[in-house]
Amino acid sequence: MPRPANDVRAFEPHATDADLDDLRTRLAAARLPEAETVHGVASGPRRWEQGVPLADLVEVVNYWRTGYKWRAFEERLNRIGQFRTTIDDLGIHFLHRRSARSDATPLILTHGWPGSVVEFVDVVNELADPKDSGAPAFHVVVPSLPGFGYSDKPATTGWGTEKIAAAWVELMGRLGYSTFVAHGGDWGGVITTVLGGRFPTHVLGIHTTFAEAPPGLTTDGLTAAERRWTEETRDFWRHRAAYAKQQATRPQTIGYSLVDSPVGLLAWILDKFAEWTDTEDSPFETIHRDTILDDVTLYWLTRTGASAARIYYESHESLDPELRVDVPTAITKYPRDIDKCPRPWAQERYRQIVRWRSPGAGGHFPSLEVPEYFVKDLQAGLAAVLAASR
Repeated sequence: MPRPANDVRAFEPHATDADLDDLRTRLAAARLPEAETVHGVASGPRRWEQGVPLADLVEVVNYWRTGYKWRAFEERLNRIGQFRTTIDDLGIHFLHRRSARSDATPLILTHGWPGSVVEFVDVVNELADPKDSGAPAFHVVVPSLPGFGYSDKPATTGWGTEKIAAAWVELMGRLGYSTFVAHGGDWGGVITTVLGGRFPTHVLGIHTTFAEAPPGLTTDGLTAAERRWTEETRDFWRHRAAYAKQQATRPQTIGYSLVDSPVGLLAWILDKFAEWTDTEDSPFETIHRDTILDDVTLYWLTRTGASAARIYYESHESLDPELRVDVPTAITKYPRDIDKCPRPWAQERYRQIVRWRSPGAGGHFPSLEVPEYFVKDLQAGLAAVLAASR
């Protein structure tokens, strides 16, 4: 029997002691390879050029086993408010924090890979009830993508970014939000673009850190800095995106390692936090070790290493080249992000860019790396969007 459209249920997951004990046992019994052959070089990016250095991994594994506290993160999630609903026969998990302000606007925040709702846990309260009374307030909804975290794992193909965006519209409607604004980066940025392009009657406007231009544009007329952006982005996709090719073509194969080995999962994810953050030697320069372990442990306990990887199989390079976004759009490009689209290119898809920012610091995970700036920028960007939508 199908569930009613208003079927939204409170949800408070608790990992079993047996699962946490099993994690510690597996970490203690881990078989590790020898050190990388660039072992011993001075600190800096070259130390990571073969992947996560052995010494760094050993240190994090030992802390994960003996010092890290998962229960503290569970409590933080529950304080925000967790819920589940079923859309198209798939259970969707989400955080929901209503603002106390009567002028608050509904906002959906969408994470990417290898992120999760962890990306937004520390910024939800300030977005909902900002300390600055002049800043906009939001009713904040943070869903877990299908196959991620406490959302169900799709049992069939078809859950790509277009279907996810449609599900987000349904989700917001069930919460009483017929119109809303949206933000996302990484896969969340693609989904946010689809929301703005496909559902303009529901989406007042968008803010994104990931703007994807239509294919086939030339560098003619770009500034020297914009050309560097395109060269850096091209270099990333040509030489440093093996993870994406693997997950887009053989997610099941890598999935066995990600679900069976906590050390394998940690290394797979930590490598991306290291390479994609605005740091010189280690992601822990800007992101607390516990935060990264919150993210990795969520993947581990929910056994979602394979199912999360499948978003690449479903949607890699699949954004409709003809899709155009006519709702007001704010875009922020952080300097150490992996994919930076010049504004002249972005304007070919996003027809009403009302705010564009290129800050001096930050990478692929700005809500974790520079959370204070991220919140203020998101507030300002969405304020511009809302002003333009009136």
